[in-house]
This record gives sequence, structure tokens and C-alpha cells, in this order.
Amino acid sequence: MKKVIALGCDHAGFDYKEAVVTLLTKRGFSILNKGTDSSESVDYPDYVHPVALEVENNKVDFGIVMCGSGNGVAMTVNKHPGIRAALCWTKELAELARQHNNANILAIPARFISQEVALEMINAFIDTVFEGGRHQRRVDKINL
Repeated sequence: MKKVIALGCDHAGFDYKEAVVTLLTKRGFSILNKGTDSSESVDYPDYVHPVALEVENNKVDFGIVMCGSGNGVAMTVNKHPGIRAALCWTKELAELARQHNNANILAIPARFISQEVALEMINAFIDTVFEGGRHQRRVDKINL
């Protein structure tokens, strides 16, 4: 493990970003901050395509992207080859995304979950190992 995570968000995810950086830093990760760095309205693709590129090029362990609903950022990064972003609302969904789908980017809906839940999901996502086996066969069929 490289112990590096790429992080990108729009203005809706900005309020959570500091807590996410604090958590990841305490866990020994370096952060590649792809922005945004304020609560001023921005276009989320500008900040999450760079996260997907870092994951796609194997320069980081995982990516975390955040926006209001989580949908826009998830749709955007999932356009990249080899990206398996999971939009999650609970710790259990984050675990399953890693365990069964080998997700490599976590999409967080900042306007719909608490900061506490977001941090629990991040811990679960990082700590959960892909099971492989029958799940590998399915993951192999995702890319076009």
C-alpha cells in the first residue's frame, strides 16, 4: 500500500474535507488534494476527474470524492477506465463496495449523511479487503 489517497470535492463537499483530511492524516495517509478549497460554487468534474486519473494511473491507493448528492461525482469518475466508484450512505455499503466490487473510489453524498457517518464509511472502505473469488469474475465483467 502506498498510503496515499486522492481527494476531490465541490463546494457541497468542502465542509467535510477538513475532517476527512484530519482522519486520513491520523491514519498515516498522505493526501493528494485536488480541490476545491472553498465553499464557492464550482463544477465538480473539474475536481474529481483529477482524482480518477490518480487512481487510474495507480499513483494512489484510493480516491474519495464528495458533492451534495454524491451522484454527480460518482458518474463523473466512473467514466474513467478501471474506476469502480461506489456511492455509499452507510458504513455497511462502503464495506460491501470494497469486499464484493473492489471499489477504488468512495463517493460521499455530503448533504445527505452526517460527517460522523462519512468518516465511518471512509474507515470501513480503507480497512475492507476485496474478497476476490466469485466476485473477481463479476468485477472482470464491468469494464467495456
